[in-house]
Amino acid sequence: MSLLITGGAGFIGSHVVRLFVQKYPDYHIINLDALTYAGNLENLKDIEQLPNYTFVKGSITDSSLLDRLFTKHDIKGVIHLAAESHVDRSIKDPMAFIDTNIKGTAVLLSACKTHWKSFEGRRFYQISTDEVFGALGSEGYFTEESPYAPNSPYSASKASADHLVRAYGETYGLPYVISNCSNNYGPNHFPEKLIPLCIHNILEGKELPIYGNGLYTRDWLYVKDHALAIDQVYHQGENAATYLIGGHNEYTNIDLIRLLCDQMDARLNRPQGTAQKQITFVKDRPGHDLRYAIDASKIERSLGWTPAHTFEAGLAATIAWYLENPDWLSQVTSGAYKSYYENQYKSE
Repeated sequence: MSLLITGGAGFIGSHVVRLFVQKYPDYHIINLDALTYAGNLENLKDIEQLPNYTFVKGSITDSSLLDRLFTKHDIKGVIHLAAESHVDRSIKDPMAFIDTNIKGTAVLLSACKTHWKSFEGRRFYQISTDEVFGALGSEGYFTEESPYAPNSPYSASKASADHLVRAYGETYGLPYVISNCSNNYGPNHFPEKLIPLCIHNILEGKELPIYGNGLYTRDWLYVKDHALAIDQVYHQGENAATYLIGGHNEYTNIDLIRLLCDQMDARLNRPQGTAQKQITFVKDRPGHDLRYAIDASKIERSLGWTPAHTFEAGLAATIAWYLENPDWLSQVTSGAYKSYYENQYKSE
């Protein structure tokens, strides 16, 4: 079976690609990625020579490219992860998010509709975010029935993409499933996001920027647990269903960073409290949602998935990976890897 995974060179996507390539040798995994700033084929060097894996450089907004891929490979399933995903970037440049996340999803859905003459054995899997639901107060959880109320250009673009997927299902009968996940963390995370940024800044002796008063709260999901959940949802989830995937690890930003600082000090054999001196509170960003938290009981009840990692264990594994891979961190922060891969891979 040929399975198209979009955004497979990114953070979450690379973990999903690796899992599927290694777990399903009878699948042909096609990784379509535009290799923008956060796409990095260094994330997949350990599997790039395997016979059931193909990388294609290109954009999900390129309808001609998608037509060629669907025709050439008889693609039977799509796991859609390609997206612009950083809230701060969406505030500065919302049009890029509209183009990739909304238009790109529409082009991809259209390719499925055109090429899947029969929907039997086909599936479109939309990977989304809990940010589409907006903000929670100090209590309560998002569920699959929570109304959409996005507050940033990023979350609005992902909400729009989710609505398009459901519309293609209702209007054309396209078989689909959607999952909304909480904040991911783990190896290979591009260091603009909070945890890898702070690991990098601690090593560099730079400030650890914390928005506002640091009391913004998120539920944290270890990326390898998320990849396993995606595997289960793709293969076992019900058509036209939504599943919320959370880590049961709710932390305020300031408590998270203090824990990170303590673990980093321990790993670096420094006195406790050393890294915390780098914490700096900075001006809040516009439209900042106070709290996200997920009720993941549906996926646990119906598919038997639960996260394997506590936040403390996942954070320790994440720190260990960054400390053991200083070349990766140096390359992505300098952009040195980009010119090499841009020359190695041209758009198909």
